[in-house]
Amino acid sequence: MALAPGTEAPDFTLMTAKDAGDKMVLPVKLSDALGGKKVVLLFFPAAFTGVCTEELCDVSGGLGAYEELDAVVYGISTDSPFAQQAWAEKEGINVTLLSDKNHEVSKAYDVLLPGLLDIGDFCHRAVFVIGKDGKILHSEQTPSPLELPDLDKIKEALK
Repeated sequence: MALAPGTEAPDFTLMTAKDAGDKMVLPVKLSDALGGKKVVLLFFPAAFTGVCTEELCDVSGGLGAYEELDAVVYGISTDSPFAQQAWAEKEGINVTLLSDKNHEVSKAYDVLLPGLLDIGDFCHRAVFVIGKDGKILHSEQTPSPLELPDLDKIKEALK
């Protein structure tokens, strides 16, 4: 089960091929983002899939609402950063995507979905809202990878 609210969010450093502004960037470290803003982590199973595309396009379309709530949003999957970049370009996704290719962050947040359809390990679809102090304010893991998280609850937690 996903980490519960009140838990200290595990720090991590993950690779991204580029940020939401199309700039090549160095690895993203969670603790560098904390303190200045709240952080939303959207774990999703796989790029180039229908439900994941719907989720990340919806969030990208409303990214301004998260910025107004003093938050930065990161999407995390076990895809390579290069697959994520190609998917983001194809679908117009503006959320910074982070690659958990080694599954370390998925394990730390307890959202690793092992052996999905006997093709490999992926992330569960899950969301974490992390306060500026590094504590998890809200967490949700959907019952199935085919279900979307409640985006309204994410925004409520950010308020």
